[in-house]
Amino acid sequence: MDSNATSKPTLYFDGACPVCTREIAMYRRQPGAEGIEWVDVTGCDTARLGPGLTREAALTRLHLRLPDGRLLDGAEAFAGLWRQLPRWAWLGRLVGTGWRLRVLEAVYRLFLRLRPLWRGSRPAPPAT
Repeated sequence: MDSNATSKPTLYFDGACPVCTREIAMYRRQPGAEGIEWVDVTGCDTARLGPGLTREAALTRLHLRLPDGRLLDGAEAFAGLWRQLPRWAWLGRLVGTGWRLRVLEAVYRLFLRLRPLWRGSRPAPPAT
C-alpha cells in the first residue's frame, strides 16, 4: 500500500461550479457517502491534494484517489465514485471499463467544454 494512502477514497471536486456542487451534494446524501472524503479543491490547502494532483488539474476534471493511492480522473473517477455508493454501484460496474467507459469519457469531455458557461468567471483562490 502507498505511504500516502488513506482508509477512504477521496473525491476532489470544483466547489465553484454550480452544476458540480449540486451533483456532489446529491452524492453526499447517498448511503455509503460517509465512507468517502469529499474535498472542495477551491478552498482546500495544497497539501490536501496529495501527490500527483495540482489544484489546476483538480479544478479541470473530477478526481478520485483510491485508498491504495491510485488517482483516477474524468469518467474513470465517476465510475470509481459510483462503485463506492451502494445505490450507484451497478452503474459504476456497467460503465467502468471498455467501450462504455470511453463513451462516458466522451460525454464528460463534452460537458467540460460547456462547464465554463455555468462555472462563471470566479477565479480559484490562491494556493496555500
